[in-house]
Amino acid sequence: MAVTAEAVKILRERTGAGMMECKKALVEANGDLDAAAEAMRKAGLAKADKKASRVAAEGVIVLERSADGKRAAIAEVNCETDFVAREKDFQNFASAVAKVALEQRPADVAALGEQAIAGGQSIEAKSIEEWRRALIAKIGENISIRRFQIVEAPAVVGAYLHGTRIGALVVMKSGDEAVAKDIAMHVAAINPARVTASEVPADEVAKEKGVFVEQAAQDPKNAGKPRELLEKIVEGKVRKWLNEITLMGQPFVKDDKQTVEQYLKKAGGEVLSIVRYEVGAGIEKKQEDFAEEVRKQVESAKKA
Repeated sequence: MAVTAEAVKILRERTGAGMMECKKALVEANGDLDAAAEAMRKAGLAKADKKASRVAAEGVIVLERSADGKRAAIAEVNCETDFVAREKDFQNFASAVAKVALEQRPADVAALGEQAIAGGQSIEAKSIEEWRRALIAKIGENISIRRFQIVEAPAVVGAYLHGTRIGALVVMKSGDEAVAKDIAMHVAAINPARVTASEVPADEVAKEKGVFVEQAAQDPKNAGKPRELLEKIVEGKVRKWLNEITLMGQPFVKDDKQTVEQYLKKAGGEVLSIVRYEVGAGIEKKQEDFAEEVRKQVESAKKA
């Protein structure tokens, strides 16, 4: 049967696919819109599976907070290129991921994928996972939900998003909205490993102390100094290191004449925990040698 332009338009709106792909699906389905949409959905699932092994180290960090400011979710949603990370459909999907995570509180990424979504998105899908796969089929890149976390605070959750690549949440036991946001901004900018020195694992402290002991022993300036003095030098270096890597010991990003701990004492705030996400952190990216790639293309062309 003949396929009308109106039918193609409707299918494009439902699936987000290109015009020719929609027309082809309608022809194969004898004009049945539902059958064409289902066939395209299955094709999209197959495409998504093929792209699953490709490295997705670009993307966005997204945040969502409850109306009362006491609960929040942070998520990292990845794609392969920064071009797609700026694309509207991808960003809409990522925002929905954080919103659904906060509302439904799934146990893990797999459970998050099973969560139902409301209509209104640019691609026909009933769940987060279906939407993800359909988006892969449309955009042509691997897209993944790498991680998410939900936090809840007795007082307020501080939230700060630096562009789309770094996000931070701060769980406050006490303190107001402004203080919480200030601390979240600091966490995003400076990236402390822990809140306090007491939270740093003993084996990490021992390892670092061993390095300082070795340095002190090899420093010519320390030749002839008594053991007690060398121990004090090492302990001082350990304290400095702990201050550098922990929130409470770091100079406050908005006023480096005071530490975060001093700022919080003046402001009447107490931090229980922190979360910081950065796009692609810890993902091994494929290193591209552009010059080598061009050379190979030229050699290939010569041979042809």
